[in-house]
Amino acid sequence: MATTLHFTKGHGTGNDFVLYSDPDGLVELSASQIADICDRHFGVGADGVIRAVRSKHLPEGVEALAEDDGAEWFMDYYNADGSQAEMCGNGIRVYVRYLIESGLVDLADGDTLAIGTRSGVRDVQRNLTGFQVDLGRWALDGGEPLVRAKELPVARPGLGIDMGNPHVVVAVADESELDAADLTYIPHLEPTPEHGANVEFVVPHDPLVKDGVGRIRMRVHERGSGETLSCGTGAAAAALAVRYWAGSGAPNQWRVDVPGGTVGVRMFATEDGEHVALSGPAELVYTGTLDLA
Repeated sequence: MATTLHFTKGHGTGNDFVLYSDPDGLVELSASQIADICDRHFGVGADGVIRAVRSKHLPEGVEALAEDDGAEWFMDYYNADGSQAEMCGNGIRVYVRYLIESGLVDLADGDTLAIGTRSGVRDVQRNLTGFQVDLGRWALDGGEPLVRAKELPVARPGLGIDMGNPHVVVAVADESELDAADLTYIPHLEPTPEHGANVEFVVPHDPLVKDGVGRIRMRVHERGSGETLSCGTGAAAAALAVRYWAGSGAPNQWRVDVPGGTVGVRMFATEDGEHVALSGPAELVYTGTLDLA
């Protein structure tokens, strides 16, 4: 295994990642190495690590190719603590930008690229404002667990939503309550989900809908990473939850403000059910090398 890792730092609305190219699947980092890289004091600092590997070199990638033979590339994504993650809505946009800038793929404006993930194949389209990913079908899942968070005055019910990874969305009373939540501590869920969950805290803007677009503000504690400046699948889950609570007549187009910026969420019908799309920027910040020894 190589002792020097060439990496690129990137982010999508402040949700940041260390990416590296390993097309043949020869450089697999350990959980402790990933945690060291993501450490914001002693490492590079990131919410996660993404390995660019051809799907044929991973068992999960072979499954992706069986689903869509165009999914040549697999997003091998890990949380900041070194644990595997199924999907990342911001990460996949940054990943596609990385593939393009590294010369590994060609993708013109308006074109779409299939990417393998642990929650299935996801299609990413390049457009003038960044990238849009079809996050696929969603589902209400996990019931309404009771959620407690430090500095929130009372426990309250959340709404479980499956985006290919698990989410629990919680409505808070107002902006000040959202700001007061201390998400450096892991929110407590009752009952505890078997595989944990990302927890989103949301508050609607006033008015909720303007020019046909729903508007909410969100903060998130990501499973395995802590509070992040943005979470793509979390933004989608938050928009879906607020639409669910708002009832009939709620829009299918949403603007979600997160600490790191703004992303767009769109719900649309397909032959296999309703899908959710996430759009937003993807930036590459700098490149460097690490001594793995």
